[in-house]
Amino acid sequence: MIRTINDTLRRIPVWAVWLAGAVPFALLLWDILTGGLGVDPVQEVEHRLGRTALYFLVGGLAVTPLLRLTGLSLMRFRRAIGVICFAYALPHVLAWVVLDMGLLWGQMGRDILKRPYLLFGMGAFLILLALAVTSNNLALRRMGGQAWRRLHMLVYGGAILAAMHWLWAIKVNEVAPILWAAIIGVLLASRLVIRRPMPWARPQRS
Repeated sequence: MIRTINDTLRRIPVWAVWLAGAVPFALLLWDILTGGLGVDPVQEVEHRLGRTALYFLVGGLAVTPLLRLTGLSLMRFRRAIGVICFAYALPHVLAWVVLDMGLLWGQMGRDILKRPYLLFGMGAFLILLALAVTSNNLALRRMGGQAWRRLHMLVYGGAILAAMHWLWAIKVNEVAPILWAAIIGVLLASRLVIRRPMPWARPQRS
């Protein structure tokens, strides 16, 4: 069964993942054009972009545990998922910088130092920026495989910072950020506990 699913996945072009990744942005644009963002459209734009970035970040983190637990391989899509994550994180930050703060750099600096959730968010963004810039074959060749893998292990720290950014930003008892922080915690813990594919998830020899 898993072999059949993996064979089907291998036939799916990577561009289909990029197309699917554009759907949340298209829906956001539709709501902007039709006035469907509620009473605080700037905040809604920021939050939706940030949440979508986090969802794709979690999707990227889930690839390896899914492979080890079930044998289901989404490895060929992981780079695209990671870059899509950054493609939402960048406008999330730009929306805050331009629309919310109005390019007031001094005020932005003071706010980042004053509000821990902004500091966590900027830390996560810088990590995602480094990973996005090096998510190409040229960077892999120039850095070498070992150095490239060490750099991309920073995604774990970026995920923790992103979760803390959302948790620290909430002003009421919201369930969603707690749930997603728990999911990130489980995914990171699973990588430590399950270091090899489970026996039933290993490919069977013909």
